[in-house]
Amino acid sequence: MNHLRMTETKTMKEQQVSQQPVLDHMAIYVTDLQKSSAFYRDVLGLDSLPEPFRDGKHAWFAVGQGKQLHIIEGATSRTDQPKRNHTCFRIASLQDFITRLTKAGIAYEDLQGTPGAITLRPDGIQQIYFRDPDGYWIEMNDAGKQ
Repeated sequence: MNHLRMTETKTMKEQQVSQQPVLDHMAIYVTDLQKSSAFYRDVLGLDSLPEPFRDGKHAWFAVGQGKQLHIIEGATSRTDQPKRNHTCFRIASLQDFITRLTKAGIAYEDLQGTPGAITLRPDGIQQIYFRDPDGYWIEMNDAGKQ
């Protein structure tokens, strides 16, 4: 009987864990699929994924550990979101990434909005903010440094 209770308890715990939401993908709505795809592929360096729709209005990218970014064309204007509403990526070398942004002519700033500045968090992580072609804010930080 005791073994049965342990099995029931374990099964209930496994069910609780499996019912917790897990991030699958993020989606953004853009005005120009080709321009946005080039930005996420060439500037951010994300790998393209096969997308099942094949309708010329979607692009999928890997964003790590089985997660995806879906880009969907059809927006009629750029977005104007506050910086605190952003997507964040981590990278090993923020300086190397800043060089990539500079070569691509993309401006970046710190959290307060100072152009070309880097925010240093209390935990020692450095971060910058910049916008994609549709105005979505992106944070890049060096939490992935070795």
